[in-house]
Amino acid sequence: MYPEIGFDLPKTLELVKDELSKIGVDYTEKFGKSSIVATLNPEKKNYTIGIRADMDALPISEENDVPYKSKIDGRMHACGHDAHTAIALATLKELYAMKNQINCCVKFLFQSAEEAYCGAKYMTDDGVMNDIDCIVALHMEPKCQTGKILLCPGAQNANADHFTLEFFGKHAHVAFQQNGIDANMAAMRACTEIECMIAKELSFHDIAIFNAGEVRGGTASNIISDYCRVNCTLRTWEKGIENKVLDRIKIIAEMSAQMWGAKAKLTLLNHYPTLFNNNEIVNKLKCSAAKVIGSENISANPRSMGSEDFAYFAAEKPGAMFRLGIANEEKRKTYGLHSSRFDIDEDALDIGVNIFKQFVFDNMEQRI
Repeated sequence: MYPEIGFDLPKTLELVKDELSKIGVDYTEKFGKSSIVATLNPEKKNYTIGIRADMDALPISEENDVPYKSKIDGRMHACGHDAHTAIALATLKELYAMKNQINCCVKFLFQSAEEAYCGAKYMTDDGVMNDIDCIVALHMEPKCQTGKILLCPGAQNANADHFTLEFFGKHAHVAFQQNGIDANMAAMRACTEIECMIAKELSFHDIAIFNAGEVRGGTASNIISDYCRVNCTLRTWEKGIENKVLDRIKIIAEMSAQMWGAKAKLTLLNHYPTLFNNNEIVNKLKCSAAKVIGSENISANPRSMGSEDFAYFAAEKPGAMFRLGIANEEKRKTYGLHSSRFDIDEDALDIGVNIFKQFVFDNMEQRI
């Protein structure tokens, strides 16, 4: 009920640490920023399974009329990260009660800032994956009915680059426009040319999505703007295409600026790599999930142009993420991710817990 954003998660961290203390498990906060790693059976170093749960919320005002509605205006768990955290805590609690039966170490990664800030990168930069052999995660999926999951090998989520294009001109009154350099015009020309470049220079086999989502320039209708900032996103699948398009965007921005006598600058803010689900981990997850929900309730997950920073973990060690069905039309739990009406069918929570538990028991004595 108190959703928090990015790395600023004081109440969330307090809640997670309180639950971990009640369970009696050791934990550390040395990996990443505002993140926690709890370890079950740290002495069993033969094999270590990682389970990741993100914790942050979104800057969205909740419109649901439920007892657990967000109490913070302009913030809500519209992507289900609170459910991810709850599932991980419940899994840890149940595994801890039978830890003597578990012949491996299990690390639970409670991660901050998945939305927009790449919190996973901070954890991997600090070496959180060094002693983890494989890692799994789940994500809420409102396009899938409760009791079902989606899972596929290979590329699952596209990479995303968030960056700014800044244009620097010269201030002038519009009555004396000859004395100014219009940064806004340079920005508009650049964005148009970038879209044309993507449409005409890339093969139809190559996918690239560019979006100039936020444009800020000018101070008044009668003033030539001396500065314009464009916040952009580029989404691709292939690293080569990503690099090619970013290089062309930089050149086009600079040339468009020169046409108007302005200057341009591209600044990369953050990067989400393509999420690749390891084939072997996917097969292991399918086997474990089939024991919980039946193989007939496991379907292939279509590739998504949405980004997911779990990719940082899966790039270092074999990993996979599955989508947990949470939709229930009778309960009116059908709204999409990042919707102000997003909510989950809580019957799905136990399914997530049981799949994680089954995966641990199925793989605790073998290398994957």
